[in-house]
Amino acid sequence: MASLQALSLFSASPSSRTSITKAAIHIPKLPNLKISAPKLPKTSTPSVKMIEQLCLNQPIINVIPTESPLKSQLRAILEAVADRVEMHNNIRQQRDNWNSLFLNSINMITLTASVLAASAPAVGSLGAPLLALKMSSALLFSAATGMLVMVNKIQPSQLAEEQRNAARLFKQLQTQIQSLILDGALTQMDVDSAMEKVLALDKAYPLPLLGAMLEKFPKTVKPASWWPNSSENYESQAKNKNTHFDGKQGRESNGWSDELEAEMREVVEIVKSNDAEDYVRLGNLVLKVNKTLAITGPVLTGIAALSSAFVGDWSSTGMVVAAAAGSLAAAVNTLEHGGQIGMVFEMYRNTAGFFGLLEESIRGTLEEKDWEKRENGEVFERKVALKLGRSLSQLRQLASKSAAAREEGISIDEFASKLF
Repeated sequence: MASLQALSLFSASPSSRTSITKAAIHIPKLPNLKISAPKLPKTSTPSVKMIEQLCLNQPIINVIPTESPLKSQLRAILEAVADRVEMHNNIRQQRDNWNSLFLNSINMITLTASVLAASAPAVGSLGAPLLALKMSSALLFSAATGMLVMVNKIQPSQLAEEQRNAARLFKQLQTQIQSLILDGALTQMDVDSAMEKVLALDKAYPLPLLGAMLEKFPKTVKPASWWPNSSENYESQAKNKNTHFDGKQGRESNGWSDELEAEMREVVEIVKSNDAEDYVRLGNLVLKVNKTLAITGPVLTGIAALSSAFVGDWSSTGMVVAAAAGSLAAAVNTLEHGGQIGMVFEMYRNTAGFFGLLEESIRGTLEEKDWEKRENGEVFERKVALKLGRSLSQLRQLASKSAAAREEGISIDEFASKLF
């Protein structure tokens, strides 16, 4: 009976199997929903335009946004400044190499000639040809004399210091121009000012030697000047009667006050009468030493060259003079160029120029009567303090003591000598 039931299940009609299958895969109908996607805005960015033009095989036109002519001019100046920084760094390395190579070469030539002159009598007594040693010594001393004259004239260590200062100042100018470009609010005055600063630096620190090299042995030291000359007369401000730092608090505006303005005037007088004059005095001292060494070196090698002609086995005078003069010439050359006396002179000259620029910048700021048009007083005071290597309290104390000394009838020079 059970087998019959099982057989009846397997022998079910096809129609019944079909109906069961249809019932198993039946899916109800979903409602008719209308979904509208939001329309994307048409983009017109330069990058999209460029892609469209490339896909359509069209020429690329107007895909880069144009900038203002002033910004373009300032970018051109910025590129020139960056190129000058690289050039001055390269030239500085080259002239550093000049200094070391000439120093070593001249010393080796001079000492070799001295050895030849000293050993000539002993070698001649053994029957060796004395003339060859005498000629070699004289020629080497003559070559050393010519090289010393040339090197002492151009002062490679001073040339390297000039290029080092130029690279540093051009980097400062580069940073200023970059700040102007980022600020965006440009004027024609900004562009003209940047151009004038570049030309002033080119004039103050020239790259070529022939026809443009700075005088290495001037009669008097003049502080370096690498900024555009101002036509304004600042001396009238120095003679202003209201230059006393009396400590009275007056009106205030844009960080400025009567107290701060009087403080800056006192700082100008101290910088002018003490710091700048000190470095000019030191520069003159180093200049005299450098002149003496520059003349002494070639004179000694010239004496050695003449004395070597009189070296012989019958007389020791020429040998002694030639050897002694050659040795002294090597020592003088080492002191002058190994000690880089020219670089020290340029450092003092440049530092005196730095104080001159600081004085002029303070006077130029105080010349502007409208305090709102000046740089913020607190920021300006902090910049002056940092440039002088003092804290704000030390700067104010210095100005206060200077004002007190002035009221007591003590001159700025006397006050500076007592203070420093």
